[in-house]
Amino acid sequence: MSNGQSNLVGQALTLNELVSYQDDAVVSKTLLDRKGVGTITLFSFAAGQGLSEHTAPFDAVVEIVDGEAEITIDGVAQTVLAGQLLIMPANHPHSLQAVKPFKMLLVMIRG
Repeated sequence: MSNGQSNLVGQALTLNELVSYQDDAVVSKTLLDRKGVGTITLFSFAAGQGLSEHTAPFDAVVEIVDGEAEITIDGVAQTVLAGQLLIMPANHPHSLQAVKPFKMLLVMIRG
């Protein structure tokens, strides 16, 4: 499909089934990518994997789909569990760590 739409648009999806865990890896699947507007990406993190500290110029919404993640924002770590949602504010340093395997949906809206 054009305009960054995946072939998943218009279908009912079970997020936990769209990406699998892989040993010692972070796996991502872009569900929607609208250039200049935003993205929706599903990730799986094996235990011990993570994303090092970084910033983003836009707010990001993270929903934990499976497992649990340790998410640090501005140096403050918190455990986020399956079914919970966290908003990571723009321009604040943040990182993610998989103490246990977890899957997350990341929604970035530029603007």
